[in-house]
Amino acid sequence: MTAATLHHPLRTADVARHAGCSVQQVRNLERDGVLEPPTRTPSGYRMWTEIHALAAATYVVLAGGVGAAEAKKLIRIARAGTENEVLALVDMAHACLHAERRHVELARAAVAAIRAEPLDDVRPNDAMTISELASALGVPTSTLRYWDRQGLLTPTRAVRGRARIYTPADVQDARIVHQLRLAGYRIPPLRALMPALRQRGRTSDITAALRARDAHINSRSRALLRAASGLLALTSSGEPQSGPSEAQK
Repeated sequence: MTAATLHHPLRTADVARHAGCSVQQVRNLERDGVLEPPTRTPSGYRMWTEIHALAAATYVVLAGGVGAAEAKKLIRIARAGTENEVLALVDMAHACLHAERRHVELARAAVAAIRAEPLDDVRPNDAMTISELASALGVPTSTLRYWDRQGLLTPTRAVRGRARIYTPADVQDARIVHQLRLAGYRIPPLRALMPALRQRGRTSDITAALRARDAHINSRSRALLRAASGLLALTSSGEPQSGPSEAQK
């Protein structure tokens, strides 16, 4: 991503059009310190430059890869001209995406293995308490209670004390939820997925969910690659973002 050939001075609408965002978002980026405040005409109109337009366009793409907060941080660092910091943060972002991709691969393999396990010859003493299951998964008991409240798990209740009892099928569900959470899946999609899996055994739903997660990671990775050239251009530009002064007009 490089700066397009634009004419000086630019209006806010010009910057927004080049970046593919709204005029209000351009103003918000100035307010948040992502864009350096431009100079103004005597009547108060903002006068933006090509570097402003490049920074705004880079932010819009970058936000799709690393999120709004991190994108703002990277643009600010790039504007300061510290190339080493920019490259280090870009490397870190790629490393995070790589870790997420690896988690999805591990979840895919784990879910397939878990679903393949037979649940025949189940005996009453095969059930687990919440403490036993939490220990086996390596999560706090509060996490299992939260999953229960969200409908991800449906343990039975012992008559005495109303304690949760997890059958082998419940344990299998908990292991699947745990793997999908490690792969980055949020609670709302899992809330819709797990009941269908329990009722109809639709492993294909999980396969589709993990495929969607892969596609989301790919989209973010492409955005990060597209934004990298803009970040480097901002870092190496060494140009002030302010528009021409009144003395230069």
